[in-house]
Amino acid sequence: MTQDRSLQLVTSVMITAGFEVSERFSLRPRSFDLIARKNGTMLVIKVVSHIDSVSDDVASDLEIIARHLRGIPLIVGERARDAELERGAVYLRYGIYAVNVATLYDYFVEKIPPLVYASPGGLYVSINGEVLHEMRERRGMSLGDLGHLLGVSRRTISKYESGMGTTLDVAIRIEEVFNAGVVESIDILMHEPQKDKEQPERKDPSKPPIPIGFLEEIGMKLHTLRGAPFQALVTFDEHTIFTGYGTAQKVIKRAALIGNLSKIAKKHAMCVIIDYYKEKKIGRTLLIGEERLHHLRDGSELIDLIGDS
Repeated sequence: MTQDRSLQLVTSVMITAGFEVSERFSLRPRSFDLIARKNGTMLVIKVVSHIDSVSDDVASDLEIIARHLRGIPLIVGERARDAELERGAVYLRYGIYAVNVATLYDYFVEKIPPLVYASPGGLYVSINGEVLHEMRERRGMSLGDLGHLLGVSRRTISKYESGMGTTLDVAIRIEEVFNAGVVESIDILMHEPQKDKEQPERKDPSKPPIPIGFLEEIGMKLHTLRGAPFQALVTFDEHTIFTGYGTAQKVIKRAALIGNLSKIAKKHAMCVIIDYYKEKKIGRTLLIGEERLHHLRDGSELIDLIGDS
């Protein structure tokens, strides 16, 4: 399946599920492809053919962006290693959930959560240990009795009841023994941010200067990104600004896209132009010369210039 077709399918699924979805963009490299929002749920989505192609740098950007948007990073792909992703299964790439389009549809449209997670050695499920313990006790079965029926040790049954996962085959046999469900579903929206993902600033002489020092002097913090359509996230108090920077020729092309992304995310948008000396608005996006920034006394003045988003 082509990248365009995959993006179309993902966009269609999210719109069908009632999400507002950002415009697609063709800038490369890119650490994410879409932002989708529905009420208080925000997703930062990377769409790929092969989930192994998602590098540590891309995953780091996904984590940083999602963290500052108070959203969830998500990878949607077709294959892992030499096999297609299974429907109803969740995979991990640098701590970020990865699913195929069918699983995405099941979860967000049909409200059917995945049950299976991929781990080295195959597909596994999580057992509700408390439910298993209660059912075994109710049947008057010992750990050894149940282990004998399943062909595992009593110690293994004890580990299941303590929350250890198991293979899908064993889980099915457990449910057949008790004629009841013991498998816990996986909530794609329950993502634990990896705080160590944010890397220190890397100097690159080929890039235009970034007013990092000055922004920090007026009470703002700048988080640079490697592959996003905006080169940085600027934060100030409760405000987040999607920020592009560079020459006017390069930045203005991004202004509308950055504005669209900020609209979906309900954040601010700004482009810092190194060869421009004033400020003006293009839609939601503030275009401001780098020298003009140096006349600001604190971050609240910049927020006032950006205006309501």
